[in-house]
Amino acid sequence: MVSPEHTQFHTSPMAKSLFRGKAASFFSDGVLFVGGIMVAFLLVWGVWSMASPGPSSPSPNFERVVSDPSVSDGIDSSECAVEGLGVNMRLDPPEPTFYDDPKTSYKIGTPVKNWDEKRKEWLKLHPSFVAGAAERILMLTGSQPTPCKNPIGDHLLLRFFKNKVDYCRIHGYDIFYNNVLLQPKMFTFWAKLPVVRAAMMSHPEAEWIWWVDSDAAFTDMEFKLPLERYRNHNLVVHGWSNLIYDEKSWTGLNAGVFLIRNCQWSLDFMEVWASMGPQTPDYEKWGKTLTSTFKDKIFPESDDQSGLVYLLLKEKDKWGDKIYLEAEYYFEGYWEEIVETLHNISSKYLEMEKGVNTLRRRHAEKVSESYAEQREPYLKQAGNGRYSWRRPFITHFTGCQPCSGKHNDMYSGQSCWNSMQKVLNFADNQVLRNFGFVHPDLVDSSTVSPLPFNYPA
Repeated sequence: MVSPEHTQFHTSPMAKSLFRGKAASFFSDGVLFVGGIMVAFLLVWGVWSMASPGPSSPSPNFERVVSDPSVSDGIDSSECAVEGLGVNMRLDPPEPTFYDDPKTSYKIGTPVKNWDEKRKEWLKLHPSFVAGAAERILMLTGSQPTPCKNPIGDHLLLRFFKNKVDYCRIHGYDIFYNNVLLQPKMFTFWAKLPVVRAAMMSHPEAEWIWWVDSDAAFTDMEFKLPLERYRNHNLVVHGWSNLIYDEKSWTGLNAGVFLIRNCQWSLDFMEVWASMGPQTPDYEKWGKTLTSTFKDKIFPESDDQSGLVYLLLKEKDKWGDKIYLEAEYYFEGYWEEIVETLHNISSKYLEMEKGVNTLRRRHAEKVSESYAEQREPYLKQAGNGRYSWRRPFITHFTGCQPCSGKHNDMYSGQSCWNSMQKVLNFADNQVLRNFGFVHPDLVDSSTVSPLPFNYPA
């Protein structure tokens, strides 16, 4: 409530001297008196209202506001899982772990011992991470620390990364994108191994580390890795035993996508694998050894893929039993044999959905995995891999080099970029569908159309 005195305070001094006389002063004093009574009445009424609230106007719980924010209804929030995550990301007990050991290193070249026991102890101290630990995956990918020389390279890498983020979001996986050389001497092909090693140390809660090259795209957003198949193995790569052991080919597997268990075996194996890399004094020697071993190897440098094939070929008894060569589906597939099949695959899936109402039902993205399970019985006749009409799991643009632009001479740069656009839009359609849109043309990345209800009935 504003009194006349307070109002006149904002008028000019000249107006105050002209109009204020004795009568005005008497009138003003009377108004002040009445105003004071009204203010007192309102204050008393307000206090009484809070003390005796009616049923239609409950009083606020001021005690709740001033209580300890870490305690809710007698429950200490530091002991609860963070809502929506299923794990407690706020609790790190004071008991010492391997992190408190100054000898613990994240680098290749500094071996770690008793890692399995150290991981178990960490999980014991962080029990909210135990549930689901056996299937917890951390995806890794990355690119060089400098801008791409190819004018559209950075845009393509962004789209490839978006594709991986979409896949991880749909399936609840964590993802880390690295664009620095953690160990500068381990460059080119070898740069991924320091990232994998560091990720194992920084994510003891993850059972699997999944490296996916920057130029690889998920083209079946529903498919999940059959982890049960790999329960007795520690490293999974796309490969063919006959090409490795019979033909002795360095392309007997592809090291651009691999799944490796976060365990002591993997740490030991990576130390041996990395010993062929450019950070060692034997780098040139290994280049000559690998080139002489694999007659189809066309460049002299020691590379990670040839090194991995060499270890399988020469030390199979030591490592082979724990390495799974996945050849039953496109763990990663060569892009040239995939791109031209996308139109037929799309048609087959639309035909399937026209006949099955539940497969075309609108649903939240968060429950997409349940619809993938419902689709599986209708894909039994589709087959897997080459000549299949099942969506290829991962399409890998081997040899296209989207960042540098220095593609393999076997194909033109334009064929690489156009094919990337088709593949990325093919994958994006699976994501956009849950948002109510789709790319009507796979070669047009900028245009989308809204989907009608009950599409594609």
